Amino acid sequence: MAAAAGLALLALLAAAGAERGRKVSMEYNPGWNSSSVNLLHVRAVGPEDTLHYVWSSIGAPSVLLVATRSPSSALRVNWTQLLSPSPAGAVWIDPPDSVVYSTAVVFTKLFEFSEAKPLGELFYPTYDLSEFSWESLNHTLNHTALTAELRGVPASDPGGAFANGSLAFQVTAFEGSGRAERLPRLLHTADSSQLQFVLAGALPRGNGSRFVLQLAALEPPGALRRLRTRSSIDDEYAPSVFQELSLVAEPPNGSTGGSALSFLHWKAAAYGSPSPRREDGVRCRAGALRAANGSAPAAAVPRAFFGDGPAALSVLNVSFGGEEGHVYQERRYLSWSVLLGFGEPPRDSFSPLVISIAAVALGTPLAVLLLGGCGLLLARRRRYSEYEPIN
Repeated sequence: MAAAAGLALLALLAAAGAERGRKVSMEYNPGWNSSSVNLLHVRAVGPEDTLHYVWSSIGAPSVLLVATRSPSSALRVNWTQLLSPSPAGAVWIDPPDSVVYSTAVVFTKLFEFSEAKPLGELFYPTYDLSEFSWESLNHTLNHTALTAELRGVPASDPGGAFANGSLAFQVTAFEGSGRAERLPRLLHTADSSQLQFVLAGALPRGNGSRFVLQLAALEPPGALRRLRTRSSIDDEYAPSVFQELSLVAEPPNGSTGGSALSFLHWKAAAYGSPSPRREDGVRCRAGALRAANGSAPAAAVPRAFFGDGPAALSVLNVSFGGEEGHVYQERRYLSWSVLLGFGEPPRDSFSPLVISIAAVALGTPLAVLLLGGCGLLLARRRRYSEYEPIN
């Protein structure tokens, strides 16, 4: 009952949140002097609460998200236990009763396939990300810009596909609301962080290879995952892309009116250049969200926090390519940006570009009505968009 009440409280607060900033800090391997493993703790403190993001490459790359009702809550790690074969209980938040919600996302596998007409699709051996070798994250940690990068290659690479390439997860934390500088220019809040997945320089194993990134969302009992799709007419920040997707966690039975507890949010676009332009866009698609039975993914930190008990596990595949399948073949570069955080995902209003076009096409009176309507929608969304401090 207490857990269910905590979930309901978080969802209600997330729906009624107000705009504000957070004090954000980053700490590498807290309490551990070795750089042989990677654990990054991002702590985002508000007036009455704290959000914790724990990124790690111990096992498969993962992030643990924890919301607390205390501005002084702290991460604790028993390193000896965390690095043992039985890490359950090695990671916790102090005080434990300040936690109102927790979830984890694990990036488990990278699939590569190509079309082999007329036989259909040809799949190559899967890259298991829990078997990658990762560089020290400490070398890329920037406390001022609030950025860091996990970069790795397969520990065993008999074909030499990664001889001149790598796979990376680039993390950016935020102290307030804004928009990313690079396409797709995701809108963010102080209750979210951005992750950019980058595959660069790796040799494709077939002509027109396409890639699929698999991720798994881990929830304690009492929350459900759902994939939302939303069409948008805003073409300024992700040109020619009109679809947004959100993988949200919701309380069971719609007990809080469908408000999200947490989310992963992205636009249906990836890019084939480190300095992306419109012509570098690559379509990305999400497969069907499915529940996974059996053991949790091989990621130490989520297992250390949630233990070995029952948990809800959802799996999603995100694919890159299609009619643009030769982009990676030609450029050897692929990037995909996703926002993750607490509460409802941010939503774009009409962009200035769209309003300007409407003003020319429809005339000033209709454009004024459109702008007024957008302002009203934006005001209503602002009332229901973010995570509220916990009283």
